[in-house]
Amino acid sequence: MNVLFISISSLSHLSQHSISLDLLREFKKNGHNIYAVCSVERKQNTDTYVSEEAGCKVLRVKTGNNKQANIIEKGITNLLLPYMYISAIKKYFPKVKFDLVLYPTPPVTHVNTVSFIKRRDNAKAYLLLKDIFPQNAVDIGMMSKTGIKGLIYKYFRHKEKKLYEMSDYIGCMSQANCDYLLEHNPRIQADKVEICPNSIEIQDMTVTDEERDAIRNKYEIPLDKKVFVYGGNLGRPQGIPFIIDCLKKLETNTDAYFLVVGDGTEFKKLEAYFENAKPMNMKLMKRIPKEDYDKMIAACDWGLIFLDHRFTIPNFPSRLLSYMQAGLPVISATDPSTDVGKTIEENGFGFMCESNDADAFVSCIEKALMADTSEMKRKGFEFLNQNYTVERAYNTIIKRITE
Repeated sequence: MNVLFISISSLSHLSQHSISLDLLREFKKNGHNIYAVCSVERKQNTDTYVSEEAGCKVLRVKTGNNKQANIIEKGITNLLLPYMYISAIKKYFPKVKFDLVLYPTPPVTHVNTVSFIKRRDNAKAYLLLKDIFPQNAVDIGMMSKTGIKGLIYKYFRHKEKKLYEMSDYIGCMSQANCDYLLEHNPRIQADKVEICPNSIEIQDMTVTDEERDAIRNKYEIPLDKKVFVYGGNLGRPQGIPFIIDCLKKLETNTDAYFLVVGDGTEFKKLEAYFENAKPMNMKLMKRIPKEDYDKMIAACDWGLIFLDHRFTIPNFPSRLLSYMQAGLPVISATDPSTDVGKTIEENGFGFMCESNDADAFVSCIEKALMADTSEMKRKGFEFLNQNYTVERAYNTIIKRITE
């Protein structure tokens, strides 16, 4: 079977590990021919090209800037992206007949590219619903349903509905995602919606005591503290003002150390707090290479998840899997719409609170400092193996398209 994967991001080399690349390699392992289309942003000064990576063909299309671009540039890039992709597919894969198209959101503008492949090749289309846009942008004030911004919202909402209608199957991150999608989109056939969450090719990322000490020394992280790490995007979705409120309340905690690693549109707000407060039990770092990051978090004690409390859509952050793979229990501070905290707490590998109550977060930290984490780590890794493997995701998708 010829499988086409469409992504707006600049994919890493397909031999590396990520939720998308691990899944593609699983398809390849099971005998399918894999083709991927992704972007090369203008700022990288590289023209469109095709490469062979891990036995898969990857078409990297020169596009406008998207990551860490202003909202106007990002919007224009996303509007033009499908036309650039269609043109590139026609030029570089002219004789390939695709049987299956896989595509994660964002963006909803995938609809044009996927519709083209469906019409041309009579392919099946499977949507991996990672984000629910444009409602997520409305929730955190980046878009509005009224005024001029309301026109933009209506355009993208129309595209979103078309994407759901055109997709043969929709894989959601969790049950809350499925419920939300069907409740707010009554025209979707319920039988084409299912749970197909983020998944990874699980590696043993645990470290020995000696490795742990060496890693902590490398990054100047105390050896005698419980280390709580947040790693990933630092933008509006994470609710940076709430994170800062929590850190302020924890500045005098002598048993805990807080490590924040990442970048994003709101990084400077965190940087300003660290420069002004100069907290002794905290460290802020820019994003580091994924291999180094995975080793770093394995040398920590707890993983942290933050989501802005204004969200009405049920996000399910992929960084949870990185923490679980590294053997870390997790504290989740989120909006009440998502079920990620419920999943963590009910299955015994962490604690949850809402992200509008900094005192509740402090209480979670205090519970974590007192907890015996050995059983939590075991339960988390066991839950990871039962629910978030690429083998499970692959079988879910294949079962659907071969029914």
